[in-house]
Amino acid sequence: MNDVLKRVSDIGIIPVIAFNSVDEAVPLCKALVDGGLPAAEVTFRTACAEDCIKMINKEVPEMLLGAGTVLTTDQADRAMAAGAKFIVAPGYDPKVTQHVIDRGGLMMPGTATAGEMQQAMNQGCEILKFFPAEANGGVAMLKNIGAALKTAKWMCTGGVNAKNVNDYLGYDQIVAVGGTWMCKSDMIKAGKWEEITAICKEAVKTMLGFSLAHVGINCDNEVEAQRAAKTLCAFFGFDYKPGNSSIFAGSAVECMKAPYLGKNGHIAIGTNNLDRAIYHLGRQGVEFDESTRKPKAIYLKGEVGGFAIHLVQK
Repeated sequence: MNDVLKRVSDIGIIPVIAFNSVDEAVPLCKALVDGGLPAAEVTFRTACAEDCIKMINKEVPEMLLGAGTVLTTDQADRAMAAGAKFIVAPGYDPKVTQHVIDRGGLMMPGTATAGEMQQAMNQGCEILKFFPAEANGGVAMLKNIGAALKTAKWMCTGGVNAKNVNDYLGYDQIVAVGGTWMCKSDMIKAGKWEEITAICKEAVKTMLGFSLAHVGINCDNEVEAQRAAKTLCAFFGFDYKPGNSSIFAGSAVECMKAPYLGKNGHIAIGTNNLDRAIYHLGRQGVEFDESTRKPKAIYLKGEVGGFAIHLVQK
């Protein structure tokens, strides 16, 4: 996947913004960055969109900016010249799509049917916009289409909100969602930057879904691990689950047959998406031990209270 599109996927939630004035651009984007969402789709529905993109690129360079509601080749040219890293349209126009591709840009055309999606994919679009998502059947519709278009990747907008965001992001062919719930127009007009930051943080928290998966206890040997696991199972009625390197007492406690990472053991934190969790924690300065990385798990560097910490995808 293209680096820009990979970043779109890692961020996961792309705020969709219709600016009322250039004065809103920088403070809003700083609020988004502080809230953990350093990206935006700036719609070309307002006259100031082009200038807003230019200003944000200059003043808040960490923002990943796309231009939305791009309807013509002229708008596409202006958006890319202003610094938009990807172009989004509400519908599929083969002429505009090809123009953006020929210019070396990234195009996410709006699609609602399998026919439109197939044509856009054959034209070279890596990610398709599914719009309006809820009105067109939502995740259930895409799962039906995805069974046939197995390489299709979607960014969904239109009806996505805090309550259903994980319904969408829980389907692996949906790489991101777009929405306005974290920065509604009235909040932007009122300059409620701190409130917008708080809503963004809550959206990221909901998306990542961190929860305690299990606690691992370092035992000196297999016999000690058996004894510890059987004791816990006897006390609490947990199921005894032996494995190659450890024994689980239920799903909450893992007794290691030999000491592993961490002075005392490890704490496993579950997350809805490992790659997104790594990206968002990395923005907070968290470092990871890449030598421990598996398809759905990775350890953080260091310890907390004598325990190593690792993420595991649910």
